[in-house]
Amino acid sequence: MYAVILTGGKQYKVAVGDEVFIEKLEGDAGATITFDNVLAVADDNGIKAGADLKATVSGEIVKQGKNKKIVVFKYKAKKTYRRTNGHRQPYTRVRITAINA
Repeated sequence: MYAVILTGGKQYKVAVGDEVFIEKLEGDAGATITFDNVLAVADDNGIKAGADLKATVSGEIVKQGKNKKIVVFKYKAKKTYRRTNGHRQPYTRVRITAINA
């Protein structure tokens, strides 16, 4: 059984026991979170999707942190021009505990 959820402007395919890195959410490690915006749920009977789908996905926040650093390095040959720009996107690591369909 899996579900497709929408959070942080992105869609994630999740199953019970999965750990996903999503855009930063409010809450500390160990807190329970519920995703109400479920786009589709698939089980043994098939896939259910649409606006009338009444499903939720529950998860537990495992960790708050930062992703891998994205680095942009520019330089010009034979000149003393070097430029490094970097960015770390904050994330929340969530363990999926239940899919309620």
